[in-house]
Amino acid sequence: MNTVEILGIPFHPLTMIETIAILESFLQTDTNHIVVTPNPEGVMQAKRNPELKEALTTADLSLADGAGIYLAAKIKRKKIPQRVRGVDVTFKLFERLQEKTVYFLGGKPGVAEKAKAEMENKYPNIKVVGLHHGYFDEDAEIIAEINRLSPDILLVCLGMPRQELWAVKNKNINARVTMCVGGTLDIIAGEVQLAPAFFRKIGLEWLYRLFKQPSRFKRQLDLFRFAIKILFHNKESGKPLPKRRPN
Repeated sequence: MNTVEILGIPFHPLTMIETIAILESFLQTDTNHIVVTPNPEGVMQAKRNPELKEALTTADLSLADGAGIYLAAKIKRKKIPQRVRGVDVTFKLFERLQEKTVYFLGGKPGVAEKAKAEMENKYPNIKVVGLHHGYFDEDAEIIAEINRLSPDILLVCLGMPRQELWAVKNKNINARVTMCVGGTLDIIAGEVQLAPAFFRKIGLEWLYRLFKQPSRFKRQLDLFRFAIKILFHNKESGKPLPKRRPN
């Protein structure tokens, strides 16, 4: 698959339908595939964090999560057909799957349990076989449990860059797809509300979140740094995604 580079980070130029088809093909294999969903904040973090950049550039699937990524591609005259958000992909995938298993990793204590109840009520064909909150230092027991349960899908919601670094470190874990999808468990559990449709449509979720959580202001300065770099710097060209290192 070809990719489009935005400030040195590759994105697969896919529609939602194409993304779901690829994920379903991953689920037919016996190896783990890492999916990342960088937004402009993540791209700027990667410019400061070589380990994160390595994780993003070697993932099996990199989705244009933020509206800023989609707009940056248009400004740079690169083709990304639409924005594909991690939380939307998760719900769309679960709608289509039959008799698949999932493991939830992330959130505050109690969040994954709420998310499990919500998901199994909404999608009875999905079985959440295990879960663990994101407040851990040692992960040996968690990894052992995931390997034993062998879920089809592993949702890793530890926040960027922790989730991507964890996923790459454990790329040989016994799952078919590891999805790094940030606050998705909080949304499933009802702990965090999606921005209203109007804000989502015009790409201003960040403004809604800032209004709801003023503490996000410092991290969201990266949105302005991203915009400046897109408008005034960095002439790039698309290239194939680097091959994963052999196991």
